[in-house]
Amino acid sequence: MLLTEDISVQFGGIRAIGGAGFEAEAGRVTGLIGPNGAGKTTMFNVITGLQKPNTGRVVLDGVDVTRKGTRYRAQSGLGRTFQRLEVFGSLSVRDNILVALEARRTTLSRRARNDKADELLARVGLTAEANTTADVLPTGTARLLEMARALACNPKVLLLDEASSGLDGQESERLGELMLELVKEGMAVLLVEHDMDLVMRVCEYIYVLDFGELIAQGQPSVIRKDPKVQAAYLGAATADTPEELLVTEEVD
Repeated sequence: MLLTEDISVQFGGIRAIGGAGFEAEAGRVTGLIGPNGAGKTTMFNVITGLQKPNTGRVVLDGVDVTRKGTRYRAQSGLGRTFQRLEVFGSLSVRDNILVALEARRTTLSRRARNDKADELLARVGLTAEANTTADVLPTGTARLLEMARALACNPKVLLLDEASSGLDGQESERLGELMLELVKEGMAVLLVEHDMDLVMRVCEYIYVLDFGELIAQGQPSVIRKDPKVQAAYLGAATADTPEELLVTEEVD
């Protein structure tokens, strides 16, 4: 569904990504993890057309979109959320969703768009906040709104950048369940996340970046035990807690 090949990005003399590539397949949650400065958000920006790569290509559903703009990619089925919240603060929660539905240029009637907005808000658990102005929402709630707005564009591939940041345990659990529901419906989800419990629970396959290089890939059970990943990011598990991996929050 989504393929990146040999992506490299230079900012002056700084190499943000050096020849990395991966796949995000339909019907599964794919994880992209790594320490501070690993290049994960830069990779998201390349995929969505916000950052031009120095080398490499991005293929979406069999079509090379490397030279296509953000609008084309969105209309082709690519959706995302952002590490730094990007909601329309002066609009209500429902109106944030309606803006996305309008951007799809569908033939839905006004009533159908309102029904769809309410359906999406219910799906992420924000029905009670439908008429709340977005800029007064707590961070975790605003992240759920951002996800609902991305879903309003009916993406084939959904990129989630720190979607659980600010969520409490129950909300994070529901987020994981929602991701698994989406992939069962045929969507591809690419997840950048620091909540390792969430990553290990929902991801079928994980890629690990460090200083812009792909240092490991595999199923969660493989990533947990990889010594390069432990050294770079996860930290070594103790003898008493072999499955617990310590992670510090980053800003990428």
